[in-house]
Amino acid sequence: MRRAKISIVGAGNVGATTAHWCAAAELGDIVLLDIPQTENMPRGKALDLMQASPIVGFDADIQGTTSYEDTAQSDVVVITAGIPRKPGMSRDDLLSTNAKIVGAVAAEVKRTSPEAILIVVSNPLDAMVQRAWQVSGFPTQRVLGQAGVLDTARYRTFLAMELGVSVEDVSALLMGGHGDTMVPMPTCTAVGGIPIGRLLDPKRLDEIVERTRNGGAEIVSLLKTGSAYYAPAAAVAQMVEAIVRDKKRLIPCAAYCDREYGVGGFFVGVPVILGAGGVERVVEIELTADERSGFDKSVAAVKELVAAMAKLT
Repeated sequence: MRRAKISIVGAGNVGATTAHWCAAAELGDIVLLDIPQTENMPRGKALDLMQASPIVGFDADIQGTTSYEDTAQSDVVVITAGIPRKPGMSRDDLLSTNAKIVGAVAAEVKRTSPEAILIVVSNPLDAMVQRAWQVSGFPTQRVLGQAGVLDTARYRTFLAMELGVSVEDVSALLMGGHGDTMVPMPTCTAVGGIPIGRLLDPKRLDEIVERTRNGGAEIVSLLKTGSAYYAPAAAVAQMVEAIVRDKKRLIPCAAYCDREYGVGGFFVGVPVILGAGGVERVVEIELTADERSGFDKSVAAVKELVAAMAKLT
């Protein structure tokens, strides 16, 4: 049986760690690509990871390269390429530079892997997914962004820390854009089946939500010279697994919504069924008045970013 081919564009912290998680889980053979100016860096990281396989006990071919030809006929392509945030920067500050980078990558993926499923990680996330879709011309179900899995993981982590429970018992959902306007869904948040409202008062829950919104910035401020990569990479690996193993996971991703939720043709964070076909279905749930208000505000922010990107590109 042929193993899936997973190409990761961008061999920095997020890309290399994504390769690590995917290899350890034996999700497929991996190509780790970076720009020619990096010379042998991706090859070195790939070789280092290959040498971990006898110790950890996984089988995967891992190749480092600076040529898109080596990524040809990939089943899944993950785009992590772009400049990372630095202290004091917002995700939106990255818009112009990363739009050009993501557009160039999407054009190469269209040429070399026209049947691939594209997972975008570069920030500002929702606008970058829109850019990758515009340039690649891929069907919308084969273009999506990693945001909700990470945001929800942060939310679940903070809730578990607050309540002193296992993260495994915390289930939660966030929707909307990846950033300051993300929308928590208290009606979809529970611990061991107990609604979160029965365990935390609204004020404390709001504080945890706010920390979740600023989760990436908090890590940037602590690291000083970079941004988060362990959790973002693990989130990507979960999405890759859902695709290559056709798991039909119901998870939040940045997916294309037109009539869904009345979005009108943009990529925003919503719950989806993720399987071998990519986004196989957007799951529509009834929103409370507060949730709908927050979601509409978040979608408006995404639309503003996309409009600003159009002027820059």
